[in-house]
Amino acid sequence: MTTLINRPHTALLVIDLQNGVIAQAWRRQEVLGAVAGLIERARAAQVPVVWVRHSDEDLPRGSEAWQIVEELAPAPNEAIVEKNWRDAFEATELEAVLSALGVGKLIVTGAQTDMCIRSTLHGALARGYDALLVGDAHTTEDLTQWGAPPPEGVIRHTNLYWANQRAPGRSGGVAESQDVSFAR
Repeated sequence: MTTLINRPHTALLVIDLQNGVIAQAWRRQEVLGAVAGLIERARAAQVPVVWVRHSDEDLPRGSEAWQIVEELAPAPNEAIVEKNWRDAFEATELEAVLSALGVGKLIVTGAQTDMCIRSTLHGALARGYDALLVGDAHTTEDLTQWGAPPPEGVIRHTNLYWANQRAPGRSGGVAESQDVSFAR
């Protein structure tokens, strides 16, 4: 349903699965396993996998914390979009990458749920994309000491409100990893 003209394709978006971002993430191994399975299925279906990597003062470029986790590896032909803001579209090449691939629908995975995942989902919908969140393939760390709900609550709430997210000509939605279809 995307409002983007001549953009019929889908891409799997892998956001910020970096050493420093998910070192203390809730259900880290389960989420990485779900994402790895999605990556494998996307590649087999020739659906582009687009990686997003954050950098800031806590994640300096080139540092070990900035590196994508060793459990996952971008293929040589897969784009890695570097970002400095929570919304992966802000001041990055993401739109240009997706446009060149003819992508109008995103399947979103990664971290952190309450920061970069939410911001990018909203950024995608506002820019005309359909954006499907994979309910068991995103995570966050425990930020309860700063007043946030526990990680499982943040994830459940995000899945709840994104499940029925809509805008004119665009849709959100949530699916579990085993229910995601990469059929063209």
